[in-house]
Amino acid sequence: MGIDPGTLRLGYGVIERVGPAVVRYVECGVITAPANHSRAARLVEIGRGLRELVVELHPDTVAMEEAFFGKSVQSTLALGEARGVALLIAGEAGLLVTGYPPATVKKAVVGHGRASKDQIAYLVRATLKLRRLPASDAADALAIAICHARQGDLTNGQGGGATR
Repeated sequence: MGIDPGTLRLGYGVIERVGPAVVRYVECGVITAPANHSRAARLVEIGRGLRELVVELHPDTVAMEEAFFGKSVQSTLALGEARGVALLIAGEAGLLVTGYPPATVKKAVVGHGRASKDQIAYLVRATLKLRRLPASDAADALAIAICHARQGDLTNGQGGGATR
């Protein structure tokens, strides 16, 4: 399961690795929280939705984009809080979480670390043989899952910063 965390929208993407270089689409989507709610209330809503997905889909492992310094300190803090909620939910389920820098995800999917969101979505669609482009946050989450699947041995957290 790939997760693109956010305090208004959390993208998720679930794939299945069926061979060393073959991945199959399972599900993707976006968990949303009302913008007019407090950040704490939005995080609770997003956490609740993610918990339901983890229970329903039973992923073997979780991959997330690592935190990076955003446009402002506040947006960076909000991203960290959203990541924290996702880490909590994964930890409760006993799932290993591996983090990847954005450039690593882009390189794994597109071939270079400076890809645009449109390029990522297009290649996610092509890689997973989807009929239409997924929502932007879901495409990012699928890209993170694809990156993780291409890293090799998923049972011991190799490939990125793994935490339990």
